[in-house]
Amino acid sequence: MDDNRQPVSRTLQGIGVSPGIAAARVLVMKRHAWRAGWRHLPDDHVEKEVERFLLAIRTAGAELAQLREKLAADLADALSIIDSHLLMLKDKMIIERTVAIIRRNSVNAEWALAQALSEIKERFEQIDDRYIRERYADIKHVADRVFGLLTGREHDGLGGDDLPVILVANDFSPEDALRMQAGNVLGFLTEKGGVTSHTAIVARSLNIPAVVGLEHATSILATGDLIILDGRTGQVTLHPEPSEIRRRQEGNRRNHAKADDLDRYIHLASETEDGYVVRLSANIEMRQELPAVLRYGSEGIGLFRSEFDYFQGQEPPSEEQLLATYRQLLETMAPHPVTVRTLDVGGDKFLHSFPGNGAWLDQERNPALGLRSIRFSLYERDLFRIQLRALLRASVYGRLRILLPLVSALNEVRQAKAVIAGVMEQLAEESTPFAANVEIGMMVEVPSAVVMADVFAREVDFFAIGTNDLIQYSLAIDRGNQYVAHLYEPFHPAVLRMIRQTVEAGHASNIPVSLCGEMAGDGLCAPVLMGLGLDELSMRPAVIPRIKRMLRHSRSNELRNLARQTLECEDSERVREFLAATLPHFYPKDFYQS
Repeated sequence: MDDNRQPVSRTLQGIGVSPGIAAARVLVMKRHAWRAGWRHLPDDHVEKEVERFLLAIRTAGAELAQLREKLAADLADALSIIDSHLLMLKDKMIIERTVAIIRRNSVNAEWALAQALSEIKERFEQIDDRYIRERYADIKHVADRVFGLLTGREHDGLGGDDLPVILVANDFSPEDALRMQAGNVLGFLTEKGGVTSHTAIVARSLNIPAVVGLEHATSILATGDLIILDGRTGQVTLHPEPSEIRRRQEGNRRNHAKADDLDRYIHLASETEDGYVVRLSANIEMRQELPAVLRYGSEGIGLFRSEFDYFQGQEPPSEEQLLATYRQLLETMAPHPVTVRTLDVGGDKFLHSFPGNGAWLDQERNPALGLRSIRFSLYERDLFRIQLRALLRASVYGRLRILLPLVSALNEVRQAKAVIAGVMEQLAEESTPFAANVEIGMMVEVPSAVVMADVFAREVDFFAIGTNDLIQYSLAIDRGNQYVAHLYEPFHPAVLRMIRQTVEAGHASNIPVSLCGEMAGDGLCAPVLMGLGLDELSMRPAVIPRIKRMLRHSRSNELRNLARQTLECEDSERVREFLAATLPHFYPKDFYQS
């Protein structure tokens, strides 16, 4: 055997979260988890331990504040994420729970923090919604910073000598990504994470190529290995040939040119060449994301997931806390509309902090088909009224649209509207101002809502199609089930026909119809959705410029014809084949072959 032969090239597949191509040697960072040993404390040391923990919290906050001050003002996404981490350092879930454990068990702060973090993790692991579930990673990153201060250890440095590297680790925090900007790091690769993780968002803000979710990366790769990392496709090429490096670098230059081109579209109107308008708005879940909404030219917030405020502490948020969130949303986005989805819990989003400890939610045989979303709000009406009071009080600061989730029956809409009317009456009696023209809409995300859309359209002011759930309920597919997740198919003809039926029913009653599922921001799906007549597409802020460019390079008759031909396909495979063959002719900049 020839021991000098070149290693064989191989391709690994992760999740591309920040576009760009980097070719460099690997630096593997095998960080060790913080070990929180248990120590019992004498009674007279307990309060000193509490103060030691609180000092670590304050120091962590000061470090983050200092990092924030160093950021450029135009890094809106990164600034908002640092702000969210600063808020977490004040959160009851972390502080009060840790202090309570120290005092109750007379134990050291490290062990108490680990116990509090374990409880938080358990709550988040029960959430199937990927976007919300990934917020636990932020809590873990913040806790790791506090662990380091308590133990006197600091995180390993990033980068090695002056040679360019691609960092590989189990995970990186958003702050780690910010530190990469000033070093010799060309890109990074992690075993954990997803597209909506805050580390990924920071990477996109800084234009650092990044791939996440590549399992066992720290074992497969060794420090010194040469790799090509493609942050758009998620491909990682180990031991590439020189010709492959040159080819991918050329593709990287094309990607940069495309990104520069997209910037030109941020502040242009969302309309076709012949004047057909489709509102492009943003999906967010925290007010800290508002800078990104503005940065990417969103024409409003098409979906504000209001659940995050309810996961922040051991008790539900107060009316005043909710009012502060909703007021900031409306004031920032005025005169554009802000659509707030009322509390969407139950099913995959459990809450353990409600009256009665929420234990009855855990006991449901099939929570996905049980007491969730609008059903939950109508069951817990006092909680529902608190949210509605906050929403209506905030309505004077902008254009508010209230969105009712998972409606399946007409009486649910009528009951919800009756509760809203009751809250309005109460506010009027108190002489508390609110807007009289607040729009009430409903999510269309179960088959019964589609079938009865013509009836529902006479009861509400707008429809919002939630394709994530609509696909699951219509096709009987659990996206979280590894055995059937591959059957989750947005291009199933039944799904496309239900979208068309909903749009037609809404327009027949002169109400607008939006779509706020992941399909909206998918370049393959968006032209079809536009051709189906949707009035609004709501998506992650960062993808708005691309969808806007596609819209502005379209003509309305071409979009309608595209949708018609798509609906004639008899299965999802043929839909994809048709679009793969057709769309590159209309949008060469978006579907070029790399």
